[in-house]
Order: sequence, then C-alpha cells, then structure tokens
Amino acid sequence: MTKDARIDAYIEQAPPFAQPILTHLRALVHTALPAAEETIKWSMPHFTVGGKNVAGMAAFKAHCAFVVHGEGRTGDAMGQHGKITKLTDLPDDAELTASLQRALERVAAKGTAAPKAPKPKAAKTDIAMPDDFATALAGAGEAHARFEAFAPSHRREYLEWITEAKRPETRAKRIAEATGWIAEGKKRNWKYGNC
Repeated sequence: MTKDARIDAYIEQAPPFAQPILTHLRALVHTALPAAEETIKWSMPHFTVGGKNVAGMAAFKAHCAFVVHGEGRTGDAMGQHGKITKLTDLPDDAELTASLQRALERVAAKGTAAPKAPKPKAAKTDIAMPDDFATALAGAGEAHARFEAFAPSHRREYLEWITEAKRPETRAKRIAEATGWIAEGKKRNWKYGNC
C-alpha cells in the first residue's frame, strides 16, 4: 500500500475523536482493495482504483463521514453511515468490505464507481398570454409580430416577468416597458448584453 502524505497530514489535523476512525477506515479500504490508491478530492481523502473514485472519508468538528461511491446516501450526513462519532458507529468490517468490493466491481464493469443516472429535465409548462399584454402588443405597431418571431425561450422570459408581478401597478409598468422593448426588437434581458 502506498500512502499519500496529504492523508497522513489530514488525519493528524483531524479532531482527536476522528483520528482512530479515519485510521481504521483507511486500513480497511486497503485491506479490502489492495489496488486502491490514495488521493485528495474535494478537500477530503479519497481512494481510487484505476483513477476512478471508490470511497472517501471526511472529518468534521463533531463527526466523520464515510462514502462508498455508488452506494447511495442515508441519514443526515454525507455518505451511507450517518454521523460517525466513534468506531462503534461503523457497521462491521465485513459489511464495509462488501460495500467496497461492490464499488470495485462497478469500476471494473462500467469504468465508474458511481453510476450516473441522467437527470430528467422538468418540462416547462406553457404560460398563457395575458389579455392585457396581448392588447398592449396589438396596439404597438409591429410589437406583436416581433414578439411572435422571438424564440420560445425569449417569449417565455417576457411572460414570466409580467405574470410574476404581484401588484397591478408593477404589472402595468412591466407591460408598458416590455411592449416598447419588443417594438424595438429587444429581447427581455437586452440590457445585459446576452441578446
């Protein structure tokens, strides 16, 4: 096992209660995964195989955390084992070893310890054209045609801005400003140079 001096320093600087926990976890990882390499990622000690994350550990003021990548998260702390304040808070070594070996199998099979599920994009609901805004656009020359020619995202920005107004005076002011800008062919955030 090749040790990373940065992890030695991390453990030495950890609160006294955390040092035996981190030392135990480090030794357990190397016993379970002889090919594991040590590194620091996200300012925490991590263990990798073939450059892929398998596990990580961290010490905080009042607890430690142990993460086996791809095993999910439970409790109110980072990782699967909640807030670890003493060695007896950890599951037994056999359970941790099995978890680490499952992560190693994922690395071997898929090249990553933590399978990433694609995040489903929330479908944006259509915003209905408010009558007062439609009337203002219709009465402003080419504003209505220009508004319809905008990309859907630009139309949506105007509609959100107008419909989010809480006071009638604010809404009327926004409609007047929007109508003028649209008549000039300006998108909602034209002032910020992103149009």
